[in-house]
Amino acid sequence: MKTTRRITAIVLVGAALAGCSGSKDDDRPDNDVPISWIRSTYSSHTSGYLDRTDVPSVVAGEIHTNTASRDRKDIDGRVFLRYDDDIVAVTKVREGTLIEVDDYRTGYQRHYTQLQYSSWPDPATQSFRGGGPGSGK
Repeated sequence: MKTTRRITAIVLVGAALAGCSGSKDDDRPDNDVPISWIRSTYSSHTSGYLDRTDVPSVVAGEIHTNTASRDRKDIDGRVFLRYDDDIVAVTKVREGTLIEVDDYRTGYQRHYTQLQYSSWPDPATQSFRGGGPGSGK
């Protein structure tokens, strides 16, 4: 009887742990920045990539159309696209529209003054679980 309970307990614990592991949630497919597409579509720039003709809202729309972002924030003329582990910042510059791709933590810190009042989690807080699949569980 004790052996049966132990086996049952081990099976239940194993099933629970298996449910928490893995590389992604079943209801949430991977959501990576389309970096290869960005590289092939826009010009290289010292700070990222450049679109010489379109405004930030149009460029952000093009990127989102290629690979849908999890969220979008339009703040002070800038557009921020949130992906699993990354932030894409699209900003008007003298030469056109600048596209910067950063991992979530770096991007949030870089653009903190714009993002601090958004609904996006601050990676500096203990409640931040990370943006990627399977992270923070």
